[in-house]
Amino acid sequence: MTRGAIVTGGGTGIGAAIARRLAADEFAVCITGRRQEPLDQIAAQTGAVPVAADTGDPADAQAAVDAAIDAFGRLDLLVCNAGIGGSGTVEEQTPERWDAVLRTNVTGAFLACRAALPELVQTKGSIVTISSDGGLRAGPRSAAYCTAKAGLIMLTRCIALDYGPVGVRANCICPGWIRTPMADAEMDELGGLKGTDREGAYELVSSHVPLRRPGGPEEIAAAVAWLASEGAGFTTGAVIA
Repeated sequence: MTRGAIVTGGGTGIGAAIARRLAADEFAVCITGRRQEPLDQIAAQTGAVPVAADTGDPADAQAAVDAAIDAFGRLDLLVCNAGIGGSGTVEEQTPERWDAVLRTNVTGAFLACRAALPELVQTKGSIVTISSDGGLRAGPRSAAYCTAKAGLIMLTRCIALDYGPVGVRANCICPGWIRTPMADAEMDELGGLKGTDREGAYELVSSHVPLRRPGGPEEIAAAVAWLASEGAGFTTGAVIA
């Protein structure tokens, strides 16, 4: 029996790595994102169904679930990975940017879960959300981002509590710095400010990390794969840093 999965933000970075890993684990995968071209590239590599969708739009969230059901006949896993940054203190942040960060990072996950849960209840499936270490502790000039990621952690725990009695699990992963195109661009910017290159910037931001290095997207994908497996069948409401 082939299990069906949806990965939001599945066209690049961590989402693309998750799609590759789930496909390798014999999931049938649907990937969503706002840009069609990267979705098509990952689809060509993995056989995933690409769906251009804005995670913050209720109709798009439902369309993604409908596409997965049409393609696979069932849905066993939802990975809420789509997210954006947005630096700034409360005074520096515009209301429009604040709304955009919360809509993508936490409201988008709510909408995806809301659309997927009726199907996940039927299959006793699971949800994995991708938050951030910024959801566990405050960072400088990150009011909107940290608030949104903290909200995503609590949304996950609420789902775990409410839907555990009907067999649905929900868990959250909180990555630190992970080598992705988005992170590379931020390291290039930081390196310019600190007089170093990209690798030097990664060393700076990893200086207080016990392993003294950034992570790889495939390491986050491996955690998702475990949480989606039978081996994690008694794990719900967990927040994994």
